[in-house]
Amino acid sequence: MRTGNKLHWAALPGTLAIGLLLTGCGTPGAPMPPSLNLPDPVANLSASRAGNQVSLTWTMPRRNTDKLLLKGNLPARVCRKEGEAACAPVAANLLFAPGTAGAFTDTLSPALTAGAPRPITYFVELPNRKGRSAGLSNAAVVLAGEAPAVVASLAAEVRKEGVVLRWSPETPTAKPSADAAIRLFRKLLTPQPNAQSQSQQGILAPPPEPVERTLLVGSGAAGRALDKEIRFGETYEYRAQRVARIAVGSQTLELAGPLSAPVRVEAFDVFPPAVPSGLAAVATAATAGAEAAVDLSWQPNTEADLAGYAVYRREGSESWQRISPAQPLVGPAFHDVRIQPGHTYRYAVTAIDHGGRESARSAEAEETAPSP
Repeated sequence: MRTGNKLHWAALPGTLAIGLLLTGCGTPGAPMPPSLNLPDPVANLSASRAGNQVSLTWTMPRRNTDKLLLKGNLPARVCRKEGEAACAPVAANLLFAPGTAGAFTDTLSPALTAGAPRPITYFVELPNRKGRSAGLSNAAVVLAGEAPAVVASLAAEVRKEGVVLRWSPETPTAKPSADAAIRLFRKLLTPQPNAQSQSQQGILAPPPEPVERTLLVGSGAAGRALDKEIRFGETYEYRAQRVARIAVGSQTLELAGPLSAPVRVEAFDVFPPAVPSGLAAVATAATAGAEAAVDLSWQPNTEADLAGYAVYRREGSESWQRISPAQPLVGPAFHDVRIQPGHTYRYAVTAIDHGGRESARSAEAEETAPSP
């Protein structure tokens, strides 16, 4: 309360007056509870299996649960859980600096590398000096059990439609893997053009082919697959492995077998184009401004290296004669004016690629030239 320019303390409530007297700049607030110094739990644990070894990787936290920076090396321990059993310790007293990459490799026992594929789960825990922690890491799951057998007798053969890959099915004595599949690995061995030579070819040049490509065949039981995504003129190397795949919750886990021996294939194009189809012949009578003719048409071929077509004709039992020009026809049509009125002709068409390879003749089309 003020009286003139004076403030009378007695006019204030007692508790408020005491509070004003005790609180001021530089006066410490209420004491904070002591930090337990619990490192934040690991959140990105991942696991992968190769043979009888499981590789674990993760990132160590930088702060504790009180958001304070951690100092010094931090201990880490790893445990493994199978089925409903408790998480059994597999490593302890691992030391890593805050914020660094953590890693550990677990060697599976013979019992865990035998039998049907089944999930096992790993966790990492970061205890403080008193052995307490803020909890386990995220779960990282891999498959225990016997890995699928190696793919034997892998072979590759170039066909017009692509590279046909074959291998031996699993032997009758082998235990079939759950949802067994075949993973094929393809490597391009032909040197690819650099960016400068690629740009010089213009915008119509095909994009560079990926050096490595992975193909997953849904079932390896058939022992056969077709790789349609090849380019003739290139050299490829293939390898294969069997993969057991089982669903665990919302994810599909894989247990891969060893890689097969590599097989190399040179994809030379020695195949003629497909035989043209849909040949039709229609005769037209002579008019004041045009001669009598037979018009031919057919379905176009779709090969990328197609140069064009050739048209053949015969009459009666005569041999076939090429009636189109020496250079292949670009379009799927031809206008035959070298006909005699009342004569019946048979026609056939072939396709020719840029290498000069010619297909077999198409199905015949017959037409009679109109009489005057």
